[in-house]
Amino acid sequence: MSSSVILPSAVVLAGSRGETEPVSLAEGISHKALARIGRVAMLEMVVAALRSAGCARILVSADDPRVVALANEMGVEIVAPGRGPSESVAHAFALAGAPMLVTTCDHPLLSPRWVQDFVAAVPPLTDVAVMLAERGRVEAAVPHSRRTWLRFSDGDWSGCNLFLLSRPNALRAIEQWRMIESERKRPWSIAARLGWRTLFDYFRRRLSMAEAIRRVGANMGVSAMLVPARDGLAAVDVDKPDDLRIVRAIVAGESISDASGEPETAIPGLA
Repeated sequence: MSSSVILPSAVVLAGSRGETEPVSLAEGISHKALARIGRVAMLEMVVAALRSAGCARILVSADDPRVVALANEMGVEIVAPGRGPSESVAHAFALAGAPMLVTTCDHPLLSPRWVQDFVAAVPPLTDVAVMLAERGRVEAAVPHSRRTWLRFSDGDWSGCNLFLLSRPNALRAIEQWRMIESERKRPWSIAARLGWRTLFDYFRRRLSMAEAIRRVGANMGVSAMLVPARDGLAAVDVDKPDDLRIVRAIVAGESISDASGEPETAIPGLA
């Protein structure tokens, strides 16, 4: 693959998460996809990035009436969300097939270059690819960023809300994902699906992130790989009101502050 590859499809997950979603409550809106960065809704920024990257077909998984109306204005397809992220992806995959990029509505800093580089890094015979950012890159881009880190032998990692379902066989991973979601209250059942050896090596800090993804994929019957993000900003999404404040500052080129309120160095705005 080259960076000029055109992705046939991409799905943006924008399903409702109930009335307690913190960003929606803080902004007084029905869904956080509608939260504005400047004058533009987050969903609009995500869709624009995907179009610029070369995605010829874009689906938005949504059921909120205002989000659906905005998606219609942008001329993208609407697909009904499922009961969880995996089922929503399954619905989109049934319509669009592989290869399909998966991202989320709360990823307003998404860059066309990240998407192109991500796709270009995935070999032809890989079924599933996941982008993650190493802690050093994230903290260099956004100092004092608070997030949950995945700790492995090769460092701490954070998700970037970017997945590539490259081949039809990726359906196996979606089906396993759905099973894991349904068993979220039975951790030992989930552990058995992921593989006991992998869990043992993880707790002994003998497992790298790349090897963990490879093994988990193999246990699901797919070829899976890690694509490390070059830019730590790829790990910045909007789960909390404070995340929204940080993203607005980044886009505006203003300084950000940590939880203590001390200012950080100004970050150039995104073009």
